[in-house]
Amino acid sequence: MILSISGVVLLGIIVFLFFKKDGLKASHACVAALFGFYLASTAIAPSIKAGGESLASLLGGIKF
Repeated sequence: MILSISGVVLLGIIVFLFFKKDGLKASHACVAALFGFYLASTAIAPSIKAGGESLASLLGGIKF
């Protein structure tokens, strides 16, 4: 399934407005999940994965 970048941007804006306006409701969570699935199929997905892995290794390396 192909979704243009403008569709991903639109879903991102909708998710941002939902969080700013009302907090997270069930319908808002569904839109956020759709945004995540569509974002995972874009060209930026490897960068997001690498950033997440980098953050995880950074947090894993913290000694208390």
